[in-house]
Amino acid sequence: MGIFDKNKFASAKQEWATPQNLFDALNDRYCFDFDLAADETNTKCPEYFSAKTDALEQNWKGKCWLNPPYGSTGRNKLSKWVERAYAQSRDDSCSVTMLIPARTNTIWWSKYCMRASEVLFVIGRPKFGDAIHGLPQPLAVVTFAATKGKTRFGSYHVKDAAIITEEVEE
Repeated sequence: MGIFDKNKFASAKQEWATPQNLFDALNDRYCFDFDLAADETNTKCPEYFSAKTDALEQNWKGKCWLNPPYGSTGRNKLSKWVERAYAQSRDDSCSVTMLIPARTNTIWWSKYCMRASEVLFVIGRPKFGDAIHGLPQPLAVVTFAATKGKTRFGSYHVKDAAIITEEVEE
């Protein structure tokens, strides 16, 4: 699946299918109609953008699901996807719920994810696609929508597919 090199986890491939039980719990909550980073073998929604149609070059509409590439360069650069999700959600033409590494020490997390409408930290290690083990890094489900107000924080528990949220008071 992946290797640790120079203190960093890396994977030779970027196309990992979202765990179905995780998607189902989130889809029950958000009712997605568009998958922003998929192909015909791993899409979770009837409509989707693939590498060929390049979601980063499209206008996004509706209730969007996004399990983006977690890479650090080029089209797979995670920060590009996070920035685009935030920007596309600002005009209320779409909401974007994305499954991403919880890289809370990065500039892009602070700049975009802390302004999300909701952040769910994933408790446990979900298995992606045909992987033998769960992903060895913290994950978060971040939802961007054109809402005003406080960010709602909570958790998604892998073991029992439960979502728990609460408003965080200042």
